[in-house]
Amino acid sequence: MQPTISIPKHWDYPRFTFGQRTQQGLILGLYYYPTGTELAEQFGDGWRYALMPNKNSDEISYLQENQIQPLSPQELFTQITTEIDLYQRQIAMLQQQLSIIAGGFSNGNDS
Repeated sequence: MQPTISIPKHWDYPRFTFGQRTQQGLILGLYYYPTGTELAEQFGDGWRYALMPNKNSDEISYLQENQIQPLSPQELFTQITTEIDLYQRQIAMLQQQLSIIAGGFSNGNDS
């Protein structure tokens, strides 16, 4: 079963989704300041997003919806294919390590 999120009908629908890649980073979470609340009066109403600008860092950015820019289809394609290439190289290195280990077992060296 797919996880679902219910958004009250009187809230605007968020522009971005969990896990979406943007120019500012990967969206990890979102929260909403409803109109008429103290937080909305202080910071403005609407959606806020928690983003991870760099997957190799524990830094998190908190941005308003209007501060986030989506990636163009070409930028998204480039990011994903670069990541796939990285993982394919890692898989090839691990397969090479396994073949070395397997070669040791086939020669009777199990230590």
